[in-house]
Amino acid sequence: MALMYSSAGVREQTAELSSSFLSDSEMSQHFSPNKQGLDASRRPDDTIEERSEPVTPNGTEVPPPATSELSEAFNAPRSSSLHDHAQIHIGAFDQKSDSKSRIPDLVVTDDDEPTMATEASPLLPRARLPPPSRKQTFDDGPHAEEQASAQQGTWNRFGHQYPSIALLGSRLHSALNPKGWDMHKLGRQVFLEPVMVLPSVFLGVLLNLLDALSYGIILFPLGESVFSDMGPDGVSMFYVSCIIAQLTYSSGSIFRGGVGSEMIEVVPFFHKMTYLIMERMGTENPAALRATVITSYAMSSIITGIVFFILGSAKLGTLVNFFPHSILTGCIGGVGIFLFLTGIEVSARLDGNFEFTLEVARKLFSPETAPLWIPPLVLAVLLLTVKHFYDRAWLVPAYYIAITVIFYIVTTAIPSISMDNLRNLGWVFEAPAAGVPFYNFYSNYKFNLVDWSAIWMTIPSQLALTFFGILHVPINVPNLAIVVQEDNVSINRELIMHGISNTLSGCVGSIQNYLVFVNSVLFIENGGNNRLAGYMLAAATTGLWVAGPVVIGFVPVMVVGTLIYQLGIELAQEAIVSTYGKLHKLEYFTIVVIALVMGIYDFVVGIGFGIGLACLVYVVQTSRKTAIRAEFTGAVAESTVRRHPRQRNYLHMAGKQVRVVKLGGYLFFGSI
Repeated sequence: MALMYSSAGVREQTAELSSSFLSDSEMSQHFSPNKQGLDASRRPDDTIEERSEPVTPNGTEVPPPATSELSEAFNAPRSSSLHDHAQIHIGAFDQKSDSKSRIPDLVVTDDDEPTMATEASPLLPRARLPPPSRKQTFDDGPHAEEQASAQQGTWNRFGHQYPSIALLGSRLHSALNPKGWDMHKLGRQVFLEPVMVLPSVFLGVLLNLLDALSYGIILFPLGESVFSDMGPDGVSMFYVSCIIAQLTYSSGSIFRGGVGSEMIEVVPFFHKMTYLIMERMGTENPAALRATVITSYAMSSIITGIVFFILGSAKLGTLVNFFPHSILTGCIGGVGIFLFLTGIEVSARLDGNFEFTLEVARKLFSPETAPLWIPPLVLAVLLLTVKHFYDRAWLVPAYYIAITVIFYIVTTAIPSISMDNLRNLGWVFEAPAAGVPFYNFYSNYKFNLVDWSAIWMTIPSQLALTFFGILHVPINVPNLAIVVQEDNVSINRELIMHGISNTLSGCVGSIQNYLVFVNSVLFIENGGNNRLAGYMLAAATTGLWVAGPVVIGFVPVMVVGTLIYQLGIELAQEAIVSTYGKLHKLEYFTIVVIALVMGIYDFVVGIGFGIGLACLVYVVQTSRKTAIRAEFTGAVAESTVRRHPRQRNYLHMAGKQVRVVKLGGYLFFGSI
């Protein structure tokens, strides 16, 4: 029994098992030469023979140990045989040995192998152990089952399987040679495939139009007289951001049918930056004020893009996962509250920013103002109720088209109502001035009038906007991958695409954008899951941009108000209502506080307050958990090291005197 559980006994059993697998194979015949040839070729300076273990308590000599031929075969290089690493001889055991089995004798050619095997001797040959002078890592040495991975060149450095340069040259040659054209394939690519994606492109254009009318038109605070006529400019900037985003994501994102659009969360940050600049510059010089504000918008987009690109290039996509999720949820709730208040401001046609004062309350409930903002709120609640019971992809676009059609049917049926009366009473947006081009917002970029000291004051708001923007990608990308069943997803690659898109958008004078989850799902599910559909959507959005200023003058305020109400209520419900009872009470309290501070008071202060609360909640939750996970005695937690029976008996008897403590978590002065 002692021989069976000794190190030599374990080696004997291991060698027997490997010999049984290789006895009938060609490998065994090849790597088992006769003993005479083996002894004749053995030299003292080539190998060091392992000597047998000391005699067992029974007085018998233990046969010499042996390693597995199978392991040696796996670790042998292909260019050389196993004969170069170990010389194996199958011989008879000493007749005095108690064991009747035949095991291979092994002579190892490692010069570092000890001449005397002890209980501390390794069971594996020295060649399979890491060098003692080198720190062991998980990437040391080749693995037996490892497959070589193809190295990506510069052309595919972002992980995309782009066609090679030679293949592109071949395709260009085929395109310039009409005689080699396949007319059937050409007709499919030129006519059939574009026609098949037209429904998804139409849906995408409609979604972009609705988004432009909801939060593109409120990009500037329309309640201020200086920016009251810049609604069309905000819509144009929205379209430019969508076009840049669509071209970038359709070209480089793993989601072939991904839809890029403006971040709705940038609106409250932009309003904050605008009011900071107004406090610094005043309103005496409207041209300089507009130039400074719009420059700060584009500058924030460039900063956001640079941060995105750095995170993706440095492969730090998972870094944002360490930010507390409660901060992002609270920010979403704050945006929802802000949009709800903005919906009241836009629908009621209030002068200036919405304020919680008695004067504003009186104006809201006056007979002239109440019919402007209450019907859109009722329509938004009705839409959300219908979506709760019957949610379809076409429901929201059809609902707003129906509102517009019914509005014009009613107003046309009354002869005394004209478009000028509707605009004067606040039911329809003001038409842009005659002759104003669709690219009119570029006329506001006058760098000689920019107050750079005022822009410097907005840097904290721009950094807060960047911090909030980078939290979207690790949430939207995995969720979109699950919905569209895309496995080859890399957050770092998508961060690089977001960085390119936002940087280009800022360089051309537009604002931030990102890969929209909801729009992408609707676009893909309706047949737009290819890059051609994305390019066609970008082209259609360009056409919408060209015709944009004319459309604004015929859009009912009721439609825009309903859109803003809907978005605000959905975001607030997602952050505050849906999380109730699902999170820890302290985390839920953090979400509510962040949402209220950001929606009512200030966004930058809300983010800072949320970070402080998240750290406090983490400290409180961690302090309630003890670092001691379990306690044992030596009688229960016995050592698993193979020892002499006498030593094991001693440890078993003295085990009650040993105390084992299992620790877990972060060990520092606060948890010990």
